[in-house]
Amino acid sequence: METIKVGIREFRADLAEYIAASTPVAVTRHGQTVGYFIPAHGQSEGDVAALKKASKTLDRLLAEQGIDVEDVVSEFKAARGSTLGRKKTQTKAT
Repeated sequence: METIKVGIREFRADLAEYIAASTPVAVTRHGQTVGYFIPAHGQSEGDVAALKKASKTLDRLLAEQGIDVEDVVSEFKAARGSTLGRKKTQTKAT
């Protein structure tokens, strides 16, 4: 994997971008490498687990209330469609 070299000021200024990227970074100071930053993206597994848990909880709550998921999806699509239609009209008017 290729490593990019950046100065310490640039690294600090763009830290969020380097965290989101998957490329290791060699951090330099006055041209000398002072450290390496290697992004770790292992937290997506935790996010997926949390979403699955939330999904199960939502399914249980909907079932307890006797709400059909397909009805909710249909209502959402209808509401979203009417909102999108208004935005397009507003954009054309301006």
